[in-house]
Parts: sequence; C-alpha cells; structure tokens
Amino acid sequence: MPKKEAPLLALEAYLPEGSFESVTAYLLQHKVHLTITKKRQTLLGDYRHAHFDKNHRISVNGNLHPYAFLITLLHELAHLFTFEQYGNRVAAHGREWKNEYSKILASFMIKKVFPPDIEKALLHSIQNPAASSCGDDKLMRVLKKYDASKEGQLHVEDIVMGALFSIQGGRVFKRGEQLRKRYKCEEVATGKQYLFSGVYEVKQMD
Repeated sequence: MPKKEAPLLALEAYLPEGSFESVTAYLLQHKVHLTITKKRQTLLGDYRHAHFDKNHRISVNGNLHPYAFLITLLHELAHLFTFEQYGNRVAAHGREWKNEYSKILASFMIKKVFPPDIEKALLHSIQNPAASSCGDDKLMRVLKKYDASKEGQLHVEDIVMGALFSIQGGRVFKRGEQLRKRYKCEEVATGKQYLFSGVYEVKQMD
C-alpha cells in the first residue's frame, strides 16, 4: 500500500480548523511517525506501537474529509495512550481503550472543532465507543454527509431488496434481508452470504 510520511505543516490541510496545534502537540510529545495512505475499504487508520529503535506509528486514510480524518487519528492516538499505560495486557478495544478515546475525543469537542450534527453523534458514541468508526452506523451516516459527492455512489441501505450492487474490486452481490443493523447479501459468483453495514459504499448494477 503506497504511503507517504506527513510533514507536520502539510498535515494542517487534512484537519478541521482549530485542531492542528493540539494534534501536532500530541504527535511530537509521543514521537509518532504519521503516514497518510490511499483509501482502504475496510480500514480508516491503524496503530503500531513503538519497539526497539522505531517510534509509534499511525496511519490514516488520506481521502477522508477533515472531521473523519481527525476522529480516526484520535481513535489511533487512544491506542497509543492505552499501550503506554498497559502494554499488551488489555484488549485492543476494551474498557481501557474506550476510556482513553472518550477522554481525547471530549477534549476536542470542548474546542468546538466539529459541526453540531457531528458533535451530537459523537456525544452518543462517546458513551460506548465502537471498535471502529466504521462500526458506528449513526456516526458514519453523519460523517458521510460531508463527503464529496461521487457519481453513482450509493450505500447498501439505498439498494432495493434483490437488486445487484458491486463493491471496490468489482465483486457483485445481491442485496438480501436486513438483520438488525446489517444486511445479508449474497455474492453472485460464489453464492456465499456476507453481512454489510447499511452505510457501506457500493455502486448499483444496471
């Protein structure tokens, strides 16, 4: 996956107004090697802890709009803070990580860097953060309102029952029934069943 190191001054273009100084302070204090990647379909960011002579490493998808970029970066910083306190002795997205993520998220919400609709979704999310921003459908639905529009781009929940859609990479699925927060869909080529989030980005087939 092609990556590029993010010089701190260039990072400002990826962040919401009013957040740059606080973000860079965290990155410098904790000696974080930040990289910005191309779009990853099922991953918005990741964290690798420091070891031997290497610093902490965080990567974030560069195609995200500033609010989603900041939320993803804070998610990964919470992993760093958790590791510094507990090492590998706790679950990746357990109580300790949720506590760290809630605290750092709240510190940026106080700065009013998020618009009211995202702030409202974050207030709901902060009570019990999902293991991934992708896993919080309510937050994802609000964040997607700020995406640049893409011709032909829909979400699984926009596809009618029985209709075909494709995902990145060209695989084709038939939309099936809704099971609580997920949709059961059948891959046309293999007949295998998969569960999709309603806000997963797809393209409808003609």
